Amino acid sequence: MNMTKKKWAKSLVVVSMSLSMMFSGSLMLTPQSAHAATVTASKSASSIIATGKKYLGVRYQFGAKTGHTSSFDCSSFTQYIFRQHGVSIPRSSAQQSKAGKYVPRSQLKPGDLVFFYSPIHHVAVYIGNGKIMHTYGKPGVTISNLNSGWWNSHYTTARRVL
Repeated sequence: MNMTKKKWAKSLVVVSMSLSMMFSGSLMLTPQSAHAATVTASKSASSIIATGKKYLGVRYQFGAKTGHTSSFDCSSFTQYIFRQHGVSIPRSSAQQSKAGKYVPRSQLKPGDLVFFYSPIHHVAVYIGNGKIMHTYGKPGVTISNLNSGWWNSHYTTARRVL
């Protein structure tokens, strides 16, 4: 009887140690995976923003055709530059405002989509340091300050699609 208890106790210790090592190992892997995903999203955002900057000054045209680069409206612009990097988003700003996941304004990262008006009918790409890249009216594709003036007071929400 005493021998059986010792074997059982020894088996319990071995199983406990094995489980402990297994779980601690998986905990060590999780941050690395999260870090890799963050690095990939960051690289994608940089590439998308760089592509968008190539079109600075391209004229704005409401209802511009998808895939054309001679003119853009706000959502054809975001759809186009994201698609160039393998990210598919819907065509209209209202539809894009439902893609991905909600992001609080205080947690914006480059590559996030930001939306304006209620109901939503304008979209821009957050490029960091309080700046957005988008297209509208006379300037066409341009960079604006999100944190002051008109854009600040008409901000509605943001989504992360990367």
